[in-house]
Amino acid sequence: MPQFFRWKAFVDGHFKMPALRKEDLVKAVGKKIKQFLKQPIVKLVLTVVLLFILVIISNLYLQWSQNDYDTSLAFKFAFSWHVEKFFLGSLVLGTLLVFIMSIAGSVTIGAIFYTFVIGVLGYADYLKMLYREEPIYPDDLKMIVEFGLLREMVGTGPFVFLMILAVLILAVFIYQIYRSFKMGRKLQILRVVGLVLSSGLLVYFSDFNNEDNLLRQAYNKTALWIPYSQQMNYYNVGFVGGFLYNLNVDAMDEPAGYSKEAVQEIVDKYQSQATENNQTATDEEPNIIYVMSESFSDPANLNGITVEGDPLADYYAVADETYSGKMLSQNYGGGTANIEFEALTSLSMGLMNVQMTTPYTMLVSNLDQLPSMVSLLSGRGYQTTAIHPYNTSMYKRQDVYEKLGFDDFLYEDTMTHTDTIENNPYISDAAAYSEIMDLLSTDETPQFVHLVTMQTHMPYSGKYSTLNYSATGNDNSASLNNYLQDIAYSSEALQEFLTELNQLDRRTLVVFWGDHLPGIYSDEIQEENAGATLHETQFLIYDSAGELSQQETHDTITSPFYFAPNLLSQSNQSTTGFYEMLLAVEDFLPAFEKGLYYQGNQWFETAQLSTPQEEIYEEYQMIQYDIVSGEQYSIDMGFYQDE
Repeated sequence: MPQFFRWKAFVDGHFKMPALRKEDLVKAVGKKIKQFLKQPIVKLVLTVVLLFILVIISNLYLQWSQNDYDTSLAFKFAFSWHVEKFFLGSLVLGTLLVFIMSIAGSVTIGAIFYTFVIGVLGYADYLKMLYREEPIYPDDLKMIVEFGLLREMVGTGPFVFLMILAVLILAVFIYQIYRSFKMGRKLQILRVVGLVLSSGLLVYFSDFNNEDNLLRQAYNKTALWIPYSQQMNYYNVGFVGGFLYNLNVDAMDEPAGYSKEAVQEIVDKYQSQATENNQTATDEEPNIIYVMSESFSDPANLNGITVEGDPLADYYAVADETYSGKMLSQNYGGGTANIEFEALTSLSMGLMNVQMTTPYTMLVSNLDQLPSMVSLLSGRGYQTTAIHPYNTSMYKRQDVYEKLGFDDFLYEDTMTHTDTIENNPYISDAAAYSEIMDLLSTDETPQFVHLVTMQTHMPYSGKYSTLNYSATGNDNSASLNNYLQDIAYSSEALQEFLTELNQLDRRTLVVFWGDHLPGIYSDEIQEENAGATLHETQFLIYDSAGELSQQETHDTITSPFYFAPNLLSQSNQSTTGFYEMLLAVEDFLPAFEKGLYYQGNQWFETAQLSTPQEEIYEEYQMIQYDIVSGEQYSIDMGFYQDE
């Protein structure tokens, strides 16, 4: 063999490297990547990037939920129409995420908990928009413990799933907090710094409605706030911006010229009117009954709805013989407590700041005193009782009723009569009326009873196996047909109740009204009835003695804050200076809420007032401010009590 080939064989045999296998190459690269990722600075950068992506996705999800799960609208809001506001909202969410992670002492567990919270919040917002055409407000978070109501809204299956998931995530979160105390000193320092900074920022962000707040100023550069429509407000500034806008707000802004002297002048003016009118008032002390009927309205009044049969025949048999008509409800599909607040206090939500979305939970507990029909009648020696055939925690009613001055509060656990109808889970109207009749069985003391019914509360589908009425023109016919049966039962129960009242020795006055329309109508029906029509429910005032001064008026349009002064005036009971002022406002403005003003048989978006009318309207504003945000001078001056 030639020398060359011998040397080549020698080299090949001793120095040739073996071929590198693919598996070994992958392992080698993987090892290098792991080593790279383990570097502290790389880990930090990757964590920040992933958390940033989580925040962006969560903000997009909230926008998606706000926009009825419309992906196109959510992306356009975030990356085309409102980029600045989207990233300002992301800053707030990122701060919240850091706060949660700092409490947990874990990036992973904190991120999981944050994701669950945002997921539930977005879903709740979607449901509220679906049923009530309103977004989630900060004060709505207090309803998180209303398990029964939440189950009814989302359905038993989804509710049970969410509850199990919530318990598991909360348990893991709490366990992680326990484990976190074993972390090293450096991590603990980092955790404390994150907690202090994030909590400080969240507190600062919560002062959003302060004009000096830097976050609010940043929003103001591009935001067009729409206070008269919270739905449009959230659409325009984003879920986070709209949510912040409804934090920590005064009930009303101070009107020009507010002072003790100005209030005294108003008090003197209307007290003199009350003194004069009360000279011919009766000394009779009739029972007075308020019945706020859940979602009671007439679907036949809506454009695009055709009802087969007459589910409200019993109601109209009474209403057509007494003072009755339509009531302007502040809300569609919800807002029961706000209508109740107006009816009991004669204070108008239309005069308050738009962020004051639920006075029962946001305002009443902060007031030293709150004059109302309850306190007036208590001062006259009436026994006062509130009845709500449900639980006590809805809208903090137990605390609110105590503040208003009710002697007793009967609810589902303390009521004697708790019958239901077929598959309806709520106590029937007939049972609630039986509860009232028990209270009226003694003739020794005049009674004021305020009933908030539940029979006709959503959900409606499946309540009744026998449906005697039907409707066309709505894509939610199953719910609507059950609703028709619901109001038919309610109408029948009301007529029977009023007939029973006629048998009592003591004269009895009844104010009956529906709080709002049910949130079951299709988008097309809502659009076809936009404006006042979608906010008009039925009302009547009944006198067992048949002596109302406007007995034959059946086409009245009114607002709930006029109920008390109207009732006392028409039944020739003595009134107060406050109620005389309300009657003066009603003369030229018989119904109003923000953006809806009824004058001269027409609806306007702004009030059309003459100079004398404007003066009376401003007097009402000043007195209401004095009660809810001012010094309450008028209370000390006796504006709400008998002389």
